Amino acid sequence: MQAMCRNIHTLHNFEPPATEDEVRGAALQFVRKVSGFTKPSQANTAAFERAVDEVAAATTRLLGELVTTAPPKDREVEAARKRERAAKRFAAA
Repeated sequence: MQAMCRNIHTLHNFEPPATEDEVRGAALQFVRKVSGFTKPSQANTAAFERAVDEVAAATTRLLGELVTTAPPKDREVEAARKRERAAKRFAAA
């Protein structure tokens, strides 16, 4: 399992579209946040994994149904903006 990340990132309206791994990662983060578990106990693993699968499926459906007139965002440009904001934020701390 991956380490818990701080935020669930926007997946809508990117070019190229969100991958299955990105959708599952967001679902995993959501279930971790809601459950309070980074790694569930053996007794809770089945329920935890089922929840991740269901959230990922709902997210995939949602992303497939959303419409917008805005042009798709470029992943590289958005990543550079995030790095720049983080550098400013952590430099000020």
